[in-house]
Amino acid sequence: MIENVLSARNAATGKKVTVRSLVIVGVIALAVALPQLVHLTLGQPGGVQWLPMYLPVLLGGCLLGWKYGAIAGAASPIVSFAITSLLGSPMPPAARLPFMTAELLIFALVSGLFSGKIYRNGLWAFPAVIAAQLCGRGAFLLLTVIFNSLTALTPQMVWSQIAAGKWGLLLQAVVTPLIILVIRAFLVREKKND
Repeated sequence: MIENVLSARNAATGKKVTVRSLVIVGVIALAVALPQLVHLTLGQPGGVQWLPMYLPVLLGGCLLGWKYGAIAGAASPIVSFAITSLLGSPMPPAARLPFMTAELLIFALVSGLFSGKIYRNGLWAFPAVIAAQLCGRGAFLLLTVIFNSLTALTPQMVWSQIAAGKWGLLLQAVVTPLIILVIRAFLVREKKND
């Protein structure tokens, strides 16, 4: 969606790169900070239930499109792991890191595929988020089935975590598109004022 807005405004290539880079950094920063806040206030069960890293990644996919959203999605758990490891409490844990990286990459990739449609009609954010959630969580589960012998994660554990996070997914399926609608309305209004 950001790419569409910048193109419609005939923004210079340098400005596009700067805006895109700022949004990517913002998504990653929010994906690192939001889980810390949730874990600080609600503990680790709060993270499993509310899935705070997913919201910024879904926003990033919808705003940045599939290519740059995927970069932000994959980088988010890696950067979070690196920073929180330095602080002595890695999040996500090392055993989950490859799975979450793949899952969030898919979240951003799938929601990003809808970016052009969202630019034209903001209501596309709702199916974008739901499709991303289904594909991302499904990929996480499938990867644990495939790599079951190489990890402590079992499909049963992942399924129970998916069930525990259903309220977080539901909340994000509503809140994320509403945030996108507000951002879109602001960007479209700004475009008309140019």
